[in-house]
Amino acid sequence: MQMRENRFKIRLKAGEVQYGIWAMLCSTTVTEIMGGSGFDWVLIDTEHAANELPGIIDQIRALDTTDTPALVRPAWNDTVLIKRLLDSGAESFIIPFVQSAEEARAAVAATRYPPHGVRGVAGVSRNASYGRISTYLQEAADHIAVIVQIESREAMDNLEEILAVDGVDAIFVGPADLAASLGHLGNAGHPEVQAAIAEIAERVKAVHGRMGIFTGGPEDAARAAALGYHFMSVGADVMLFTRAVDALAAAVKG
Repeated sequence: MQMRENRFKIRLKAGEVQYGIWAMLCSTTVTEIMGGSGFDWVLIDTEHAANELPGIIDQIRALDTTDTPALVRPAWNDTVLIKRLLDSGAESFIIPFVQSAEEARAAVAATRYPPHGVRGVAGVSRNASYGRISTYLQEAADHIAVIVQIESREAMDNLEEILAVDGVDAIFVGPADLAASLGHLGNAGHPEVQAAIAEIAERVKAVHGRMGIFTGGPEDAARAAALGYHFMSVGADVMLFTRAVDALAAAVKG
């Protein structure tokens, strides 16, 4: 049995623009619905959502039926958390709050077996099709995407060093935390924050890197694409549901 291709990583390396959405409601059904909607990827979030391992596995399985790649964000840049997600079938990661090359190397090491990393060896994990993929241990690294989040002034200061870490496939800008770090908590639209987002794009392009960003919707995503960002989240299930239910309640109550 052969490993399946990581379609998200292949398109990322090719520099294609990909649009995705966040899964935060911890619902396999909602994630499956979003997977069938035409998005290029769906991210299962565990940093700011109550997604836990059994539910994550179910959501990955649901996305497998829709042919939409699953990304996963662990709660932290933690070797044990990443190991468990890997063994459960995750293959593309957005790692939060990476501020230095050292932290980026730790994120990569968590996804690599020795001698190139510190991932624990289990040849019968779900990602190895429970032991059916005989070459999994040798091929796994080529199929894993590691994306690190740039969310602070310190991370910006170290951007080129982070991008130069072997195994880092892309960076991902978190505008909300970046805004807070720059002194504009709750105001990602502040000119200084927007200037930082544009500066990051220019610096990543200068070293021919890959980059993504969380956006608030189609207009923000279009601006990010114009800046050269390669993959954008255009929202989250919880945001869509909240807006829709509020609008429905307002409509029927006049």
